[in-house]
Amino acid sequence: MAEYASQQSKVRVGIIGGAGYTGGELIRILINHPDVEIAFVLSKSNAGKPVSDVHADLVGETGLNFTGEEELTDTFAAYADVLFLCVGHGDAKQFLNAPENSGKTGGIRIIDLSQDFRLHVNGVRPTFLDTPFIYGLPELNKAEIRTAKYVANPGCFATSIQLGLLPLASAGLLTDVYSTGITGSTGAGQSLSPTSHFSWRANNIQAYKGLQHQHVKEISQSLQQLQPDFQNALTSSKGLHFVPWRGDFTRGIYISSTLDCTLAEHEVNALYQAFYKDQPFTFVSEKMVDMKQVVNTNKCLVHVEKVQQKIVVHSTIDNLVKGASGQAVQNMNLMFGLDEGAGIRLKANAF
Repeated sequence: MAEYASQQSKVRVGIIGGAGYTGGELIRILINHPDVEIAFVLSKSNAGKPVSDVHADLVGETGLNFTGEEELTDTFAAYADVLFLCVGHGDAKQFLNAPENSGKTGGIRIIDLSQDFRLHVNGVRPTFLDTPFIYGLPELNKAEIRTAKYVANPGCFATSIQLGLLPLASAGLLTDVYSTGITGSTGAGQSLSPTSHFSWRANNIQAYKGLQHQHVKEISQSLQQLQPDFQNALTSSKGLHFVPWRGDFTRGIYISSTLDCTLAEHEVNALYQAFYKDQPFTFVSEKMVDMKQVVNTNKCLVHVEKVQQKIVVHSTIDNLVKGASGQAVQNMNLMFGLDEGAGIRLKANAF
């Protein structure tokens, strides 16, 4: 167990589910984080194997091996200060409530990258061990994240759409919103499906889950936090109407949201600039934005166009970084009083 020996000056991290896309991305970020040591990466199916056997790009970058459950015989807090849950939807609750993990989670902070703890129930935040999960969108809940024990990391589409609309919600200006968004194949997870095979995905685009994507609830919940009269289009005829697309690329999300707005273009831009002026990873651009500007970074770029009485808000992120693992590290930095940008000031693949 020497691998778990702690450098007490650093935050000790445990990762549950390290073999998938979000787990791999989290490892890539954290092995270069100046204030972190990875205590363990748990993977039932890969226990004992080098991490670089699964994430081949990490050859020469880390000597970590995957850990099996039988090695973690004490409470998780004995090994780590924070636990990242990089597991499938429904699996986070199952993991935390499993008999073999009962009593092992006390005293440790948790950041869940699934959707299990994002949605309020009858207006009340979901809890674990009688402690609420805070929704981990720093641009919305930064003060609460700083003092949180448990954080529910936002979804990828939800992050991009929300960052495009939060300034308008803060001013009470949201009306019916019509959004389209395209995502890369990594958004579907690492397990193969008919729509993630190369032969299907290449040179192809397809719409899916039109007007009924699961992130609509999550987005509506956050927008209502700033504009209480905004409605959920899944239960009402008004609100956010979202059509997602599958794209023929691996990573990145690009969103375009259209709505009525009587403000002049310069007034809209001033509203956006003021809202994001103290946010280190969300930037308002006067020029049209490209997805390539954000791939492999924790940035969100936003651009607003005004045409007659309508505006179109374009927002783009990397689904695996700002839409998942990078934002999770941003939340960890806030929870532990670290530099918010530590370990996630990353370079875009411009070419």
